[in-house]
Amino acid sequence: MTAPYRLPGPPSLARTVRARRSGAVPGLRYRPAAPADQAKVAEVDRRLETWARGLDLFPAAWKGDFAGFQFGRAVVLQHPGAADLDRLTVAGKLLLAENLVDDCYCEEEEGKGGSHRGLGGPLLMAQAAIDPHHGTPESEQGWLLGMQADGPLRSYHWAMKDYAEFATPSQCGRFVHDMARLHLGYLAEAAWHETRYRPQVWEYLVMRQFNNFRPCLSITDAVDGYELPEVVYARPEIQRITALACNATTIVNDLYSFTKELESDPTHLNLPQVVAENEGGGLKSAYLRSVEIHNQIMESFEEESAVLAATSPLVERYARGLSDWVAGNHEWHATNTHRYHLPDYW
Repeated sequence: MTAPYRLPGPPSLARTVRARRSGAVPGLRYRPAAPADQAKVAEVDRRLETWARGLDLFPAAWKGDFAGFQFGRAVVLQHPGAADLDRLTVAGKLLLAENLVDDCYCEEEEGKGGSHRGLGGPLLMAQAAIDPHHGTPESEQGWLLGMQADGPLRSYHWAMKDYAEFATPSQCGRFVHDMARLHLGYLAEAAWHETRYRPQVWEYLVMRQFNNFRPCLSITDAVDGYELPEVVYARPEIQRITALACNATTIVNDLYSFTKELESDPTHLNLPQVVAENEGGGLKSAYLRSVEIHNQIMESFEEESAVLAATSPLVERYARGLSDWVAGNHEWHATNTHRYHLPDYW
């Protein structure tokens, strides 16, 4: 019998001191993650690399980045309740595929081949890789061949097939829908970049509710070996705690990516940049204000999910899975020094 879901205590001074040592953002509200099982991490990484090399997924620009990203460690931290290694590996395949599409289609960094201009076409084909085409025999054959055209499409297509081996049709449909949300968010961000539109803070946060980690969080029940039924998942209050969890963890990404993004592209949209442009006061005060915004969203998630968890064991399990994912993802960001380092604002 699992312990009841409870709210974590408020951040303490001792926790803040530990946060500074561990690389966590000082003052950030988070729940410590369960330690990653290193044997599982190594095995998931081994399986993922074998899979990725077998499908020839690595573009030249990814040289050295596979190991640095720590896909195995990410999913082991994010899914401590995973039913087995096979499901953990598929979570890693989906995470790898999503990052491959983002890097190769959306990012304009040198050597990656992405472009904000004309992004709709590539993202439509990416969506088609997980949402099969139904038409004439000739068009279906064309789709089958087209989905093998490059690494991003192959990664989506085959990762989705593996996910469907254990996920229910409803869980698969949920994932496909959440990926469409993600692609819509990519398109909005690309359009703003192309038109040089600088959003208001609320507009940016709306965009990030689409362009966020939701596809990763919404598979937690499937990875843990059960299903939150569609009739429960669709309830507005369940949708709200799901969105709050996704939004909190996406702002975490903005905070940890901030320095890296400033170095590669000083105009890159992230929450501190948007707050600075709208509220003034410089990047340091905007960054600290962004921490406060995260904490408000995180507090709402914790309080509302705890109330819902008390209504049913199944909802409690789902809320715990969301909370575990958020905690594990924070731990991955805070300790992944290959990718992230914090600004000198404290």
